[in-house]
Amino acid sequence: MIQVKLKDGSVREYPEGITLLQVAEDISPKLAKKTAIALWDGRLTDLNTQPTAGGELELLGLDDPRTLEVYRHSSSHVMAQAVKRLWPDTRLAIGPAIDKGFYYDFDSEYSFNPDDFAAIEEEMAKIIKEDYPFNRKELSREEALAFFQEAGENFKVELIRDLPEDAVISLYQQGEFIDLCAGPHLPSTGMLKAYKLMSLAGAYWRGNEKNPMLQRIYATSFPKKAALDDYLNKLEEAKKRDHRRLGRELGLFVLVDEGPGFPIFMPKGMVLRNELEKFWREEHHKAGYQEIRTPIILNQELWERSGHWDHYKNNMYFTTIDEGNYAVKPMNCPGGMLVYKQNLHSYKELPLRMGEMGLVHRHEMSGVLHGLMRVRAFTQDDAHIFMLPDQIIDEIKGVMDLVDKFYSLFGFPYHVELSTRPEDSMGSDEDWEKATDALRQALDEKGLSYKINEGDGAFYGPKIDFHLQDSLDRTWQCGTIQLDFQMPEKFDLSYIGEDGEKHRPVMIHRVVFGSIERFIGILTEHFAGAFPAWLAPVQVRVLPITERNHHYALEVLDELKKAGLRAEIDMRSEKIGYKIREGQLQKIPYQLVLGDKEEESANIAVRHRQKGDLGVMARTEFIDMLREEIRTKAL
Repeated sequence: MIQVKLKDGSVREYPEGITLLQVAEDISPKLAKKTAIALWDGRLTDLNTQPTAGGELELLGLDDPRTLEVYRHSSSHVMAQAVKRLWPDTRLAIGPAIDKGFYYDFDSEYSFNPDDFAAIEEEMAKIIKEDYPFNRKELSREEALAFFQEAGENFKVELIRDLPEDAVISLYQQGEFIDLCAGPHLPSTGMLKAYKLMSLAGAYWRGNEKNPMLQRIYATSFPKKAALDDYLNKLEEAKKRDHRRLGRELGLFVLVDEGPGFPIFMPKGMVLRNELEKFWREEHHKAGYQEIRTPIILNQELWERSGHWDHYKNNMYFTTIDEGNYAVKPMNCPGGMLVYKQNLHSYKELPLRMGEMGLVHRHEMSGVLHGLMRVRAFTQDDAHIFMLPDQIIDEIKGVMDLVDKFYSLFGFPYHVELSTRPEDSMGSDEDWEKATDALRQALDEKGLSYKINEGDGAFYGPKIDFHLQDSLDRTWQCGTIQLDFQMPEKFDLSYIGEDGEKHRPVMIHRVVFGSIERFIGILTEHFAGAFPAWLAPVQVRVLPITERNHHYALEVLDELKKAGLRAEIDMRSEKIGYKIREGQLQKIPYQLVLGDKEEESANIAVRHRQKGDLGVMARTEFIDMLREEIRTKAL
């Protein structure tokens, strides 16, 4: 007999050989029908699994977010089966679930095109209707090699050959379709509901340009049609909000062929950028940070000492000065070390918080460049905190509070991930354990739920990443907190302790915006270019109705500017309706329409970007209202 502990804490006994699906049916036949996957001892597991020992069981339905990756991976198998039915000579590569969907890579003499999507979707519908069970089979390495060699699936053969000699290979079969796969999967194809093929792309086998180019079909699927429709609607909305188009149309920034990956900010874009930096400086001053600036170019020895040379040189730019080798900085931290080393520090000075708006350069492949989201030159709102060991937890929590303040201001919900030691790390096991435990403790004390990303930390320390969610439900990794015991050692940093002896400080690397450029891209799409008044490059546009109202309009404009507002005037000989529409397209928060009535009463007719006509106001009333909106940074 095996013991099964359920989510409510109760324990049931079952004979060996029973499947998890049969356990579910014993608990509740109705529940079993709704169950998509089992969580067995913390691992997602097929329902037809026969446990050999006792464990904890949780049954997950299609409405559980933990099921979605399995749901989409099962969808990729169905799509691959449909493609094989339509083009039998196609060879299979891989088909994982990814964020918001899945893909499958194919090797085929036939060139797929979007016109084929309808036929593939129709064939998928047949497979789903046939409700094939996903059956798992296990073979020895030799058996699996023989099977896929006979099937002519050379990519699967290559994958198997990379596995250990004694590995047990798992295959999944639905109907006539068999694929190499670790699983798990849904109980059957009939559980799939809503899906759509999205796009095509080329992809080198295993990401290596020396390997064959495969055809990748991207698709998505959801347990409910309403969720798919919502996702597709948001994709359409995202196209309208594309920051590259809005940046050009609103005069914020441009991307030019003469400098791929090096964006140019226009006057209005600089207003937006400067407001963000001003806010950053104000809040960091309140939080006890001192601002510094470090060189863009530093010598090779420094980068070797910091470890970037060994871990990052493929992404760096280099130059020669006075016959010496130098590098353009990809990160700001080594410069921060040099600032710390300029003085002898006492324990009484710590924590020492130093912030920098530092311009960094990283070599990115041209194919991955994307507007402001992926560039080769960007400004990090970096800060480095040097502290005593007993200050670590409080400093981490202080950064968390600052990140929360920033993201809440812009209306961004966010989630947190803790990334642990990567394979190419430096430092001792003890240091990494202390650093990881400290980050975990700070998160727990703040009461934040978090996901653990094993092996995704920086090479010098574990980190906490903040993933904000925009108005289209997309997530962006921006803020980060990295706890580092290694750099102070590498740079021989010290402070004089209470005992009069030298001690090694601990340091935090952290950003809030992440990259100013990228954050502006995110904000542009989040607000669809309609920035809050405090960020809007132009806050007010004055619109005289006729030429005889120009003098009064200039008087109003002068008053607005003296009040510290960013205002401009449209004195063109165009109809007022045309001017208003153009102001709307430019996303200007307020437009003031001035005609004879307004001039006679010395008032203004106010139009809001979203609310429309607000009626006639006294000039001082409007100025006070807008200044309060700006002061409170209202959304």
